[in-house]
Amino acid sequence: MNKPSKPPRLEIRRRGLMLVLSSPSGAGKSTISRRLLERHRRLIISTSATTRPARPGEVPGKDYIFVEPDEFDQMVADGQFLEHAHVFGNLYGTPREPVLEALDNELDVLFDVDWQGTQQLKQNARADVVTVFVLPPSFAELERRLQGRGQDSEGVIRLRMARAADEMSHWPEYDYIIVNQDLDESVNRVSAILVAERLRRERLIGLPKFVAKISQP
Repeated sequence: MNKPSKPPRLEIRRRGLMLVLSSPSGAGKSTISRRLLERHRRLIISTSATTRPARPGEVPGKDYIFVEPDEFDQMVADGQFLEHAHVFGNLYGTPREPVLEALDNELDVLFDVDWQGTQQLKQNARADVVTVFVLPPSFAELERRLQGRGQDSEGVIRLRMARAADEMSHWPEYDYIIVNQDLDESVNRVSAILVAERLRRERLIGLPKFVAKISQP
């Protein structure tokens, strides 16, 4: 006796979203971002344009889009960036068109930006933006993590710690807050946010057609 065939998988088209992670240095957002990219196949990282020179091993167009300062200024004037900033003597910005194209193709785009970049993204594309701020469990733990990385001098660590309090003061501007005490738990929580936000009615652009179809007697 033949087994009844399974009904075809339901597919409701949706628009992608911009998932923004911000935190002070050392709170763990880069590690959380990496874990999310490994877990979610339809999540990609945004590629920024920058005026700084390429570092050894960096691939143009993949790690960064490397441009000259004059070209960057023209891109700003033409409104080609969703957000841009001046960081440690170099310019960085997120080109608008590749992100919007990804959203149209049901891909979600992950951003690792500070609170200023987050504000610009919200101003330019609020309906598509979901923001998450990652806090450390304590100020002392943040300093311990920075020292444990072994990447920065004591002077740089002091500078990062001095900036941390100001950065953390912007937590009320974010949609979600994660206290990164346990990395696995934090990744699971941000992952849950992503899954839930994908199901928002406003993002399900194929929903009206689907409901009309199943409503037919």
